[in-house]
Amino acid sequence: MKKYKGYLIDLDGTIYRGKDPIPAAKRFINNLQQKGIPFLFVTNNSTQVPEKVVENLRKNFDIYVTVDNVYTSALATADYVADLDEEKRSVYVIGEAGLKQALSDKHFVFVEENPDYTVVGLDYDVTYHKFELATLAIRGGSTFIGTNADTNLPNERGLVPGAGSVISLVECATQQKAKYIGKPEAIIMEKALNKIGLSNDEVIMVGDNYMTDILAGIKSNIDTLLVYTGVSTHELVKTKEVKPTYEIDSLDKWAF
Repeated sequence: MKKYKGYLIDLDGTIYRGKDPIPAAKRFINNLQQKGIPFLFVTNNSTQVPEKVVENLRKNFDIYVTVDNVYTSALATADYVADLDEEKRSVYVIGEAGLKQALSDKHFVFVEENPDYTVVGLDYDVTYHKFELATLAIRGGSTFIGTNADTNLPNERGLVPGAGSVISLVECATQQKAKYIGKPEAIIMEKALNKIGLSNDEVIMVGDNYMTDILAGIKSNIDTLLVYTGVSTHELVKTKEVKPTYEIDSLDKWAF
């Protein structure tokens, strides 16, 4: 089994399931820390700032990491848009604090009319007026960016609308497709590699969802480890032409 210099790791379904801990995940992270192996949590959640992700891991799952271990689709989106044109820094945003903070940290100015970019992510307080402003901006020539394509999110009540559902409404209204950043797109993986400072043949992507985590790795020529503690099942993966590099039922079964 190949030894990897770094790990890119999904959160929900891999490190925890909603509010429920996955005990093997804590041991997995402890092993990485004890061995001094760098790792980065790569999550499609664009709503939270990294500090909140760290706080959640500490308070609810007894996992102690820093903000340097967290890379969200919001951060990847801000990194991507910032690199497009250094002279374009106006943006209209549908999204939560995590997305707005990431863009603010890249010195973007928030406007409602004639923005250079219109960035859409999950927004728990989205309104018709926000959709209206986004639609008018994009139809007026603003570049349309979507944080991630996840249509649903699991919570204690079931599957609720995700960022992809919000973005799809704007796509329908504008008759334009967004440029997506999050998993399974290669963009977030490229930006994550830049952050961790390693190449695609030096890391492995660990996740529970073939359609996001594993496909992101496959698209980026990164080895993948699918752990069956979340979304994907053995039956689903058997139907896929390209299989994960490794498959395990528990992170306890992984040999570093």
